[in-house]
Amino acid sequence: MIVSTVARRLAAASLTAAALAAPLLMSPTAHAAAPDDGLLLTVSGSDDTWIRGVLLECPSASGSNHPQAAEACAALNAAGGDPDGLPGDPRRCAHLYEPVTATAEGQYDGRPVSWQRTFANACVLASVTGPVFRF
Repeated sequence: MIVSTVARRLAAASLTAAALAAPLLMSPTAHAAAPDDGLLLTVSGSDDTWIRGVLLECPSASGSNHPQAAEACAALNAAGGDPDGLPGDPRRCAHLYEPVTATAEGQYDGRPVSWQRTFANACVLASVTGPVFRF
């Protein structure tokens, strides 16, 4: 019984580590420092059970792998580069607690950005941040 519990915990830890490392392994730009005017954006689930990330360059450049780069850059421009000032995309969200954490690291318009915020669920994240964390 003890052996199977230990084996399950080791398997869970291995899967968690693989899930956290996968976005970095799949994206060659994630290993490099964020370029000038570039932000590494991440979203992770509760207790880091999953994580995903993209590089956003504004104005949108070929190195940016954000699926809505133009819209995300426009939203950041409207906020003066401050993720707390994003205009968002207001919508009604269920009162469900499945926390997600969003981060932005790098430079925007020559200024350093280091931002992190936890939201009650993915719907609230989308409502508050609009296209910036929509990837």
